Amino acid sequence: MNAKVMGLAWWKWLSVILITYDLIAGLLIDVPKLPILNESIRNLFYHVTQWFGMMILLTVSLVHSILHLVRGDMRSDRIAAEGTKVALFMGVLGVLTGSLWARFTWGDWWTNDPKLNGVAMGMLVYLAYVVLRGSMEEEQKRGRVAAVYNIFAYVMFMVFIMVLPRLTDSLHPGNGGNPGFGGYDLNYNMKLVFYPAIIGWTLLGVWLLNVRVRLLNLIEENGK
Repeated sequence: MNAKVMGLAWWKWLSVILITYDLIAGLLIDVPKLPILNESIRNLFYHVTQWFGMMILLTVSLVHSILHLVRGDMRSDRIAAEGTKVALFMGVLGVLTGSLWARFTWGDWWTNDPKLNGVAMGMLVYLAYVVLRGSMEEEQKRGRVAAVYNIFAYVMFMVFIMVLPRLTDSLHPGNGGNPGFGGYDLNYNMKLVFYPAIIGWTLLGVWLLNVRVRLLNLIEENGK
């Protein structure tokens, strides 16, 4: 592999290295011995960091939807659409790891928690975005309508997962009067894994987005 190719792929290698580090170090480092959480606090390195990656990708999708409305740029529309799909994939990973965490800390795979229910509703809102795009064939119209809906979906998602859980009782840290993980002593060892993991999962999402957009570009070019 020549230097040019290596130079283009450095961030992909970084993603692989950081996620590998996250998966291994997250299981091996010393963590605080906290009531209820116990060893399950290690899921913080996976569940929460995957959600960080999802939120960053949804924000990227939002920005490109706005750019599409302003410029009429179809490339931005494509990035917005594929960014949402990759974000939903990472959201599913977050839901699965979160459900596992709930089983060992709250005693059930899914509880009647406002943040959990908000996540479910928010993901349904974004699934409707995917369905909406698939229901329209005319490219320009689809791009404009989807962009407007994407802005609405982002706002609703923030309300469901950031606003409503803080207005009522919630089992999640940082919501419903519960202290955040800073208050639970997110110690130095955990920070050494947590922050690199956010970067790693986010870069993986960007990688998947890049592959999907390039694939669609190739399909379009071959179809002409």
